[in-house]
Amino acid sequence: MGRIGDGDVHAAYVEFRAKETDKCLSAQCIYCQSVRAKNTSRQRQHLLECPNYLSAMKEHNPDNPILHEAVNGPPVQTTPAKTPKKRDHETMIMNSAFQGTSTMAHSYPIPTPKLERDFQMSVQLNPKISVGPGIWGQRNWLSYISGHWNGRWGKGTVVPGGQDSQLVAPDLSTHHDATYLLQTHDHPPAYISVKAEGWRVGPRDILEKLEDPSVADEVDPKSYSFRLFVHMETGDTRYLHLNTGMWVGSGVRR
Repeated sequence: MGRIGDGDVHAAYVEFRAKETDKCLSAQCIYCQSVRAKNTSRQRQHLLECPNYLSAMKEHNPDNPILHEAVNGPPVQTTPAKTPKKRDHETMIMNSAFQGTSTMAHSYPIPTPKLERDFQMSVQLNPKISVGPGIWGQRNWLSYISGHWNGRWGKGTVVPGGQDSQLVAPDLSTHHDATYLLQTHDHPPAYISVKAEGWRVGPRDILEKLEDPSVADEVDPKSYSFRLFVHMETGDTRYLHLNTGMWVGSGVRR
């Protein structure tokens, strides 16, 4: 396994061959970009003196053993008991797994995703058409009559003709796969293609009520989960930012 901290040393460097003719690899510190010949001991010594690395570890990975050594000095070495030599393929597996530990993730400050309310929409649907049972479950088809939407980046209507293909599993969980078109209130209007996909799940008795038009609108939306992820596409230059957006949403029946 190597001495304490070897994995942290490897995680802080990118290894490469400077020239095709070079027999040895070079290693570049990802924190200060300095380059040196691949040598774990020298790479470790550099990290003990690299202010960028020590600062990053102090902020994001205070348990890092190299940081502890830089602050408190090297740990007391003890003579380990001899262990049988492992076969090469076992050693390779251990090294590969070691490179993928959380130490590497802690070395890079990764931004935390945030959710912000962006837009809301209401649509009216035609009566459900039963396509019939399939190999994955009951297939239903619904079409959009009309609707309206508004959000931080605009408002408008839902163009009639959108479609929602539903797949109802044996436990009544329902997969929704909808495609529809938004029209903005601009002059001239912009058209935005929307793809929404997700699941409506919950206790069986609740899902049974949602399948019954006479009581479906009275079901408490907190008693089931209806979650979707949404993609948008448009060629209108006023809304090109939507092409690279990502949305997750909640839905209710009313």
